[in-house]
Amino acid sequence: MSELTFYTNPMSRGRIVRWMLEEAGATYKTEYLGYAGEMKSEAYKAINPMGKVPAIKHGDTVVTECAAICAYLADAFPQAKLAPQITDRGTYYRWFFYAAGPLEMAVSTKAMGFEIGRDKQRMAGCGAYSDVMDTLEHALNANRFIAGDQFTAADVYIGSQISWGLHFGSIEKRQRFVNYLADVHDRPAYKRATQLDDEAAKAQQAAE
Repeated sequence: MSELTFYTNPMSRGRIVRWMLEEAGATYKTEYLGYAGEMKSEAYKAINPMGKVPAIKHGDTVVTECAAICAYLADAFPQAKLAPQITDRGTYYRWFFYAAGPLEMAVSTKAMGFEIGRDKQRMAGCGAYSDVMDTLEHALNANRFIAGDQFTAADVYIGSQISWGLHFGSIEKRQRFVNYLADVHDRPAYKRATQLDDEAAKAQQAAE
């Protein structure tokens, strides 16, 4: 199999991809990059010109952006069954990219203290923050997981978004969100990934 390299920082969105790699059962090596200079180095910008993590290189294929990486890994490691059958992917794609678009935008603007005025909501992909929260809750109320009864890569991404949002207060603490998070966080792959990143974060802090 092609070599897989994971570029990350333990205190970044790279935690999403770490969880996904563990769910996929992938064999990979990790390259830790510091914010101070390594992420903006010419060597790394050849991987991701944005100079941000995470990114993966799988053989000759480079993938950046958390949602794209999760979707790619689901397809690259089909034995993990982290994506529905191709004929049943409508709901999976819908909520995967809802989280990467409207949810990410709404949560980020709230975290930064911005409020999109009613007269501007038609221009913003997320519309009103309250509508985003209601829509997410409605989607989760329909099934155990975001795309049905099967846990998928979309749950890794959306579960991570909800986790951070509840932790930092940028997602409302609705009971369905809390219950969903408890369910996905109970997975062995999540626990392994969290332990790996927590240990790496401690080692990084000690080195500093």
